[in-house]
Amino acid sequence: MSTTICQVMGFVVSSLGVAGCIVSTAMDMWSTQDLYDNPVTAVFQYQGLWRSCVRQSSGFTECRPYFTILGLPAMFQAVRALMIVGIVLGILGLFVCIFALKCIRIGNMEDSAKANMTLTSGIMFIVAGLCAITGVSVFANMLVTNFWMSTANMYQGMQNVQNRYTFGSALFVGWVAGGLALVGGILMCLACRGLIPEESRYKAVSYNASGRNIAYRTGPYKVGSGYEPESKTRKGAGYEEAARSEDGRRSYPSKYDYV
Repeated sequence: MSTTICQVMGFVVSSLGVAGCIVSTAMDMWSTQDLYDNPVTAVFQYQGLWRSCVRQSSGFTECRPYFTILGLPAMFQAVRALMIVGIVLGILGLFVCIFALKCIRIGNMEDSAKANMTLTSGIMFIVAGLCAITGVSVFANMLVTNFWMSTANMYQGMQNVQNRYTFGSALFVGWVAGGLALVGGILMCLACRGLIPEESRYKAVSYNASGRNIAYRTGPYKVGSGYEPESKTRKGAGYEEAARSEDGRRSYPSKYDYV
């Protein structure tokens, strides 16, 4: 039961995280105009990943998409790519996780297959959460750098009016969504361990020990090469019959022929 609860909780948390990543990517308030010490308050500007908007004091809002790709900064395009990759991995992980749920039976799918699918979806959620957190953090770093550069230019008197941008609400949504996807992926990886069957989890190599019914024959072991002459008959206490050599001479036993 605990494995099923952990798996369902991971699925729900990951779904919220992926939905948050989609909402954060589509939002326009990634950077908002800093109105502190700004004399012009009739116009409020904010920007997103896909378009920039201007809202007037009368309530009229006009948005204009970015009509260029190559003209955007490289870090800005990297943030776009990270968020898209995170969304794609999250959606794929949701599809895999649906079929991996223990409470859903599809045909004769074994628990080992569900465990592998659960682990795969968990890894996808973790990578998706890391992509979302990294993309939002990179954009926040760009905002901080531009903010302090604009502040330094204002204090040096280089420009009379300098628009400074600060964190928008989309950044906080992206951070929370990435964290939820990361936590959901960890829960799915933990649930994978409970789905592994017991016989495959503790699989060991068995060794057959020699039993008592195995008899070993003791005695002299003789290896024949096929080229040895017939066995010689012994005479007396230690002498053997002299054999003739190939040249016809009689050979006498040496001291090494004694037993």
